[in-house]
Amino acid sequence: QVQLVESGGGLVLPGGSLRLSCTASGSIARLDDMSWYRQAPRKERVLVASITSGHITNYADSVKGRFTISRDNAKNTLYLQMNSLEPEDTAVYYCYAQVLAKGASDEYIAFNAWGQGTQVAVSS
Repeated sequence: QVQLVESGGGLVLPGGSLRLSCTASGSIARLDDMSWYRQAPRKERVLVASITSGHITNYADSVKGRFTISRDNAKNTLYLQMNSLEPEDTAVYYCYAQVLAKGASDEYIAFNAWGQGTQVAVSS
């Protein structure tokens, strides 16, 4: 079983910064593309940023120049550095990963995994 656990959310003033982390644990053979999504109240979940295993990144236009996605493959950890936060960034942030796991019989199983979410609130 593979789990993704996010941390680092909280309440911050406009213009402030936060750093989110997402650590994957379990019988992981490999993590491929990883992403951060967010869901604001009464809105759909949307992609914020993504990163390949080779560290190629992609960002939503709304966060370009303010957010930086990165990963530490040795630690199975994904990060999101968020600077110049705005009230519009308020949302629950979710970690997503394409996982290749090892089963009980040493077989390989590919699936997509989500974290439980971490709340980010930007308000004065």
